[in-house]
Amino acid sequence: MSEIKNITTPLTEDVVRNLRAGDFVRITGPIYTARDAAHKRMYEALQRGEPLPFDVRDQVIYYVGPTPAKPGEIVGSAGPTTSGRMDKYTPAMIEQGMKGMIGKGLRNQDVVAACKAHHAVYFVAIGGTAAVISQSIRSETMIAYEDLGPEAIRRYEVVDFPAIVGIDIEGNDVYGIEQAKYDKLK
Repeated sequence: MSEIKNITTPLTEDVVRNLRAGDFVRITGPIYTARDAAHKRMYEALQRGEPLPFDVRDQVIYYVGPTPAKPGEIVGSAGPTTSGRMDKYTPAMIEQGMKGMIGKGLRNQDVVAACKAHHAVYFVAIGGTAAVISQSIRSETMIAYEDLGPEAIRRYEVVDFPAIVGIDIEGNDVYGIEQAKYDKLK
């Protein structure tokens, strides 16, 4: 196992420049949540020339729709959502200065190109680890689109959120790298 890199949000150019596809990271600091419906609203706001409900510059968006919290907990289950569902909207968010996103699964070439052009990274959270991930969430604040329920935009304060760099600023994609290794074994 490789060394775990501890990083703090908001992300800086120095931080993203030193991350490579396949790196294990622990993220500490504020991250924002948004899924399909919230991304669609933000994208449409940008198309109309309206401001976003929060400044995405240097921020990380976590693709999650948390379940309701049990008494005494901050959030319920908070596992990653399939990232490809946000691919249509992601390049526009990266162009606004977003530096990172967290989800699961492959991204399309437009997202990879936007990561390269604007120095953003994609972090992969492991599906099925929602209970572990929720333990890294220390607080939650509603930001926008409360009517969307679990898909509303929230701000989480996280400590040691576990993830893997899926796509780095050079466009290296951990899925492609690992698939190539597997293909050599055939």
